[in-house]
Amino acid sequence: MSTPGAPFTRRPLSGPPPDRLFELKTRTHQRLLSRLSVEALKKISREGLRGEVGGLVERMVADENLPITLTERDRLVEEILDEVFGLGPLEPLLKDPTISDILVNGPNQVYVERGGKLSPTNVRFADNRHLMHIIEKIVSSIGRRIDESTPLVDARLADGSRVNAIIPPLAIDGPSISIRRFGRKVVSNDDMIRNLTLTRGMLEVLGACVEGRLNIVVSGGTGSGKTTFLNALSRFLPEHERVITIEDTAELQLQIPDVVRFETRPANIEGKGQITQRQLLATALRMRPDRILLGEARGAEALDMLQAMSTGVEGSMTTIHANTPQDAFARMETMVMMAKLDLPSRFIRQQMASNINLVVQTARLSDGSRRIAQVSEVIGLSGSDLQLQDVFVFEKTGVGENGRVQGRFRGLGTPPRFAERLRLHGIRLAPKLFEENTPVV
Repeated sequence: MSTPGAPFTRRPLSGPPPDRLFELKTRTHQRLLSRLSVEALKKISREGLRGEVGGLVERMVADENLPITLTERDRLVEEILDEVFGLGPLEPLLKDPTISDILVNGPNQVYVERGGKLSPTNVRFADNRHLMHIIEKIVSSIGRRIDESTPLVDARLADGSRVNAIIPPLAIDGPSISIRRFGRKVVSNDDMIRNLTLTRGMLEVLGACVEGRLNIVVSGGTGSGKTTFLNALSRFLPEHERVITIEDTAELQLQIPDVVRFETRPANIEGKGQITQRQLLATALRMRPDRILLGEARGAEALDMLQAMSTGVEGSMTTIHANTPQDAFARMETMVMMAKLDLPSRFIRQQMASNINLVVQTARLSDGSRRIAQVSEVIGLSGSDLQLQDVFVFEKTGVGENGRVQGRFRGLGTPPRFAERLRLHGIRLAPKLFEENTPVV
């Protein structure tokens, strides 16, 4: 049965106390492992093992004279099969499409995020060893290892979900996992408009900017929807173009046929074999891209991305962690300096002003909703300062009785400078699109 905020509690309605069921599951699993080797388990299907597990549960229940219902028995069987073939207690959470994040702080503390808000669950692990076993299953599935010498690992599940695992001595209180889910269904234009992420007019303008080959940076904080929105923008890429994506962990799901996807590789336990985003960018430029999409600029690759934008790969896009468009450029300047080429700040800012046309700022609000908070055009340099002009903004006006953030989307009122560039590209935008004044209640 479930309880509010804890949708996957494993607490029975009747029968033995929850701890007894949990102990029974653990002992049944151990007994199964003693009867069948790990190699033998690999050769048996889930359905093929179901009968064996069911028989073991029934015998152990009879031996211990435990009162258990048929529903509880079936659930125990499924949980044991999850231990053998999946990720144990995490499996029900991974099957729930409404969950965007799974955060495991320890064996008895598991949180999930739904609709932008965190809530605790009653899902738990037997102990730290059990949690460590699940982490090792995740890591070993991609040919990696995690131990005291390599206590921090990034990985990806088969469904594309991103996993970060950290163990002692770095994690003081025991192993911890965070899983960022990526839905198989790409958010549609109608979904974003229905969710009030932006207005239809704003989406039309941004789609025209993609089609017109403007270089775009999507900026935002953690969990604000940067990758989701970059996926949405990719819907406007012309189908005849060749696009190369470069990511630390592959998350983008582009909506065109000619896509080449690159993913970085960390160093092995000997400290060798690392492939960085900079190396992949250099490779991408040799493969005749029409556009490059850098999943997230994090370091010196920001310089290579700026150079690519200035050498014919127009219409490229990337994301960056920042709370405002101004902060995005400050961060990018710092990243370019990581290339250690002793470039003067004015030169870096001139490169950013010349090669980045638009910044789209995403935000996660207090009610868990995501909004396009700003769309800003890069005007140029004034002295040594980079000048931006807001094309659209979301103005917060308050919070309703239901806790929903209220506000309005407001437009510049007149066509921005890039409208002329789009016109020369054959794209005409109606001036009224920039007169946005849409309340969000």
